[in-house]
This record gives sequence, C-alpha cells and structure tokens, in this order.
Amino acid sequence: MKSHYLIRTGAVALLTTAVMAITGMASIGTAAAGQCAIEYNRTACPGKETESFSKCGGKQSCVMPETAENVQGCQAAALKACANDRLTITKSKVVKASFDGKPVMSASGKEDFCADYEKRASEFDQCAK
Repeated sequence: MKSHYLIRTGAVALLTTAVMAITGMASIGTAAAGQCAIEYNRTACPGKETESFSKCGGKQSCVMPETAENVQGCQAAALKACANDRLTITKSKVVKASFDGKPVMSASGKEDFCADYEKRASEFDQCAK
C-alpha cells in the first residue's frame, strides 16, 4: 500500500510541475521577448516589381514581426534583413526597426540599417549584371 501511495504522489508532483511549466507559472520573474518589428521598403530592378515585392505580399513596403529578446537582438535581425540574394530582382532595400513600439537605430545611429550593411556595395545596385 505504501509503495502505491509514493508512486501516486510522485506522479502528482510531476504532473503539477509539467502544468506549471506549460502555463508559465514556473517562469515568473524571467524576462519575456519583446516585440521587434522590421520595416522593409524595396526598390525593384526595372520590370521586376512583381517579383521583388512578392515578399511583402505584392507591396513595395511592409512590416514583419521578428523574434528578439532585446533591442540588440532586434538590431541584429534588422541588419540581417538587409541581405539581398536576388541581385537582378531587388535593386536595394531600406530596413528600419522598432522594439516594443520604439524606433531602433543602427550601431552608427541611423534609421536605415542597410546604410551600415557591410555587403551593400556588392548586393545593391546590381540590376544590370
């Protein structure tokens, strides 16, 4: 009888811990990720508007949510968003960011993260190639 009691109480404790973890009760006091929003504004290569703007639902600009724990994570996501692997489709991008509704600036203090993008010269303005 005693062993059944111990098994049942152990199972109840395990179940309680699982429920607390699932509902977030076990994480009280930990910081939650904030709201990072990345704003894209693309300039298409001539005649490539439809394809270039497809990532924004056919529009030249859009705002997309991004997972970030803090402002620095949002900055990193915005800089990464400047990458352009469609060289003959998208001429250039302007990428801005906000975290929890407040504007986020690049490391050099600019709104446009792509102004600081290290591969800007090789990935932007390549339409003719």
